[in-house]
Amino acid sequence: MQYFPLFVDTRDRSVLVVGGGDVAARKLELLCRTDALITVIATEACAEIQALSHSGRIKLHERPVNDDDICDWDLLYLATNDEALNVHLTGVARRRNIWANVVDNPAYCDFITPSIVDRGRLVVAISTAGAAPVFARDIRARLEAWLPPSLTPLFDFIASRRQQVQETLATVPARRRFWERFFALNGDRFDAQTELHFEDAFLSLEGQGELLLIDEDTSPRLLPIAAMAMLQRLDIIESDISLPPELNELLRRDAERRPASSFAALDKALETGKRVLVYADAAQIKALRAHFPQARHLRPGAL
Repeated sequence: MQYFPLFVDTRDRSVLVVGGGDVAARKLELLCRTDALITVIATEACAEIQALSHSGRIKLHERPVNDDDICDWDLLYLATNDEALNVHLTGVARRRNIWANVVDNPAYCDFITPSIVDRGRLVVAISTAGAAPVFARDIRARLEAWLPPSLTPLFDFIASRRQQVQETLATVPARRRFWERFFALNGDRFDAQTELHFEDAFLSLEGQGELLLIDEDTSPRLLPIAAMAMLQRLDIIESDISLPPELNELLRRDAERRPASSFAALDKALETGKRVLVYADAAQIKALRAHFPQARHLRPGAL
């Protein structure tokens, strides 16, 4: 992974954009949704950038840029139509430990701006590391159609209730089960029923856990699509053999990892509502299925 995805808190961050044409305006359209303090330096600014300056959203200096301007910024966007100038200023920025982005020239970028789906507090970023931005835009278009606008007020509602949930439910697993139940009841909509679903989600939080089984002969690529959501809800992952990288990528990253335990230990985990995955050879899976008839054996074509 050449580019590590990272979400930056833009409050009190200073950003310099060099350039005043359409390319710079497109970057500013996105940057101005943030809380960053934005300055633009351009010999001539287009109408869109002039309007942002008149509104007070950005500071605009209409003059040529010089090396002394490249100092004390958190991020730098270079969007002039002079490629040699962009490359030169990138070198200045790097010597002064400023992250720079040369628009449409990944070879000179310390960071890149991904294609973004914006639903308020929910932001999805898509990147192809600069290799295929057209494909990234296609993925974005699909996500735009899939993620409804109602997610914006829904996540504002959730943010306003998080403190209540933390004060009501003492443990992280209980809070996680609460939010899973809430989303199962409410889905992705925000309407008059959302408050009722929130209250109902506090009911029946305790209950029997879930045991999932995968044998070592099952290719992760052949697992049913419905299994993906189950693997992301795991509390415990048990195995005495190495997990294949393809399977490891599908599992909840912060689930507890441990060697295979006894039937008694598994019984105790399930009684406390834990969701457990055991990855083992065929003989161990057979023994587990005999002792735990409620276990789900994840394999091609079945759940």
